[in-house]
Amino acid sequence: MSGLAFIGGSGFTVMGGLEVIDHERPETPFGPPAAPVTRGRLGDTECLFLPRHGIGHGVAPHRVRYRANIWALRACGAERVVGLAAVGGIGSRFAPGVLAVPDQIIDYTHGRDHSFRDGEAGELLHIDFTKPYCEDLRRALLGAAGAAELEVVDGGTYGATQGPRLETAAEIARMERDGCDFVGMTGMPEAALAKELGLCYAGLAFVVNWAAGKAAGGIQMQEIEANIAACRVGVERVVAVLAAAG
Repeated sequence: MSGLAFIGGSGFTVMGGLEVIDHERPETPFGPPAAPVTRGRLGDTECLFLPRHGIGHGVAPHRVRYRANIWALRACGAERVVGLAAVGGIGSRFAPGVLAVPDQIIDYTHGRDHSFRDGEAGELLHIDFTKPYCEDLRRALLGAAGAAELEVVDGGTYGATQGPRLETAAEIARMERDGCDFVGMTGMPEAALAKELGLCYAGLAFVVNWAAGKAAGGIQMQEIEANIAACRVGVERVVAVLAAAG
């Protein structure tokens, strides 16, 4: 097995092209994961898949059991984890439809369980989070996009907000001043938890709307849903090429 795992977000409660082998639901010290971990094959490569928000996408971002999800993936043999994420574009390079592989993150969330080892869940640990994403896996994703003949932005700062509501225009303006390129609700604590467990973690973001105040009018859910469907084709191509590379 390649040790490759994918965490699905909006639009990815199932993974297209995945030939299912079985389902596992390992016990974790942090409760059950959002859904059974699917073990399957993409082409000739065995990999794992877990929908972040559960079957049917029913769990709000701030209620996702991130610790259980990451722990369960490692228990099933994950070594490299790709977090798929629908995001809102802030910077001019990140219009709807754009794919990006972020290299930095700013955390605006609160009240989430951010550590396996916080002095209560386990012996206190301070991890170096200078580079929140695994560079080897980032490069592999960029290479897969190139091999799939898809344009993808190398880098970008993901601003992680609490949700489930979308942001105000003033909040997005502040995030832009802070240096955020796009905004999502699930990037943290997922990335930090993966790093705590020694997993190689990277994100594949797909822009499904302009963030609040970055385009005329309000944000329409119908537009987001249409852009998720449009982005899904490209994301699945990148995933398939990445899996084929082993």
